[in-house]
Amino acid sequence: MAADPIDSSPGRKRLSILGTRGLPSAHSGFESFVARLAPYLVAHGWDVAVWCQDETGKGAADWQGVHLVQIPDQRGGSLGSIIFDAKSAWRAAAEDRLVLTMGYNTAVFGLLLRARGRTNIYNMDGIEWRRAKWSLPVKIWFFINELFACAVSNHLIADHPAIAAHLARRLAGGKTTMIPYCADPVPHADPAHLAPLGVQPDRYALVICRPEPENSILDIVRAFSQKPRGQKLIVLGSYRPETNPYHAQVLKAASPEVIFPGAIFDDAIVGALRRFARVYVHGHQVGGTNPSLVEAMAAPAAVLARDNRFNRWVAGPGATYFEDEQDCARAFEQILCMTSAELATARAASAARHAQLFTPDKVLGAYKTLLERFLP
Repeated sequence: MAADPIDSSPGRKRLSILGTRGLPSAHSGFESFVARLAPYLVAHGWDVAVWCQDETGKGAADWQGVHLVQIPDQRGGSLGSIIFDAKSAWRAAAEDRLVLTMGYNTAVFGLLLRARGRTNIYNMDGIEWRRAKWSLPVKIWFFINELFACAVSNHLIADHPAIAAHLARRLAGGKTTMIPYCADPVPHADPAHLAPLGVQPDRYALVICRPEPENSILDIVRAFSQKPRGQKLIVLGSYRPETNPYHAQVLKAASPEVIFPGAIFDDAIVGALRRFARVYVHGHQVGGTNPSLVEAMAAPAAVLARDNRFNRWVAGPGATYFEDEQDCARAFEQILCMTSAELATARAASAARHAQLFTPDKVLGAYKTLLERFLP
């Protein structure tokens, strides 16, 4: 293992974070959140170790004061992730440290931590086994692991009130804390980042998500493409039409005004896209507090979201909601014709909702307070 021994000296606030691919973040979701949380805790006197899935064997030993425990493994895909999680739990069980596990997809390995008496807190993320994209065997695997997480954890973190309510049906009271995700405000951005995509501020709508049916991408693209808009729709994400029929459907449905630039992980470019978008479109049908939606509200962007209990709690009453393709088309018609004053009001609503619930000081502070409760 390419890592120095982890500090286990007494009297330190020591934490191991499992369940991510590691740092520095090259992905969205858990990795992006841990890239905020881990340095924050280090700045507040914690010794933090993040367990990293290292496919090269040449990973760094630390990052922004965070100790990186590299586990070399050449296997990719789901099998590689399961093996990585098993190795992480096995090694972490030998360390006298508090454990925060991001996600419950391999919670069966939490038995290793429980057997060694380690305190393990799970961030439960969404209700993974309900997602339509998974086959029945995968859904059963996730369902079993959700039960394991509830059984073997010391405490659970839910990122949304609806997730907390779901977990409450499985647990005695007091074992779950609701803490959403956070995002930094984007007070300034460079509009020059828009030029390579051929768009101008306030003249495009933006979608950032994985291209999956449950994220309503096809509905959104079809709705936008029903007629010439005189504006653009930018859809970020990796599309592989040659191997994925759904991706091919989306690309075929797109009018010439829809732009597919691929996946972009440059924070400056993505921040500018959010900051200068006329509207951020969020089609997620399931899940809890989606980090990408929170980041759009922090930009702040006007929000058009799929109408469900998850998105309504996050985006609040100031957002616009749609139920299906035709409803989305009508919403585009309205938003793309907003006056400057109406657009400013919609952006202010996003900024206010973000400031109310999703700022880093609130969210990261809540994590620190919770973790301190469970220190050995």
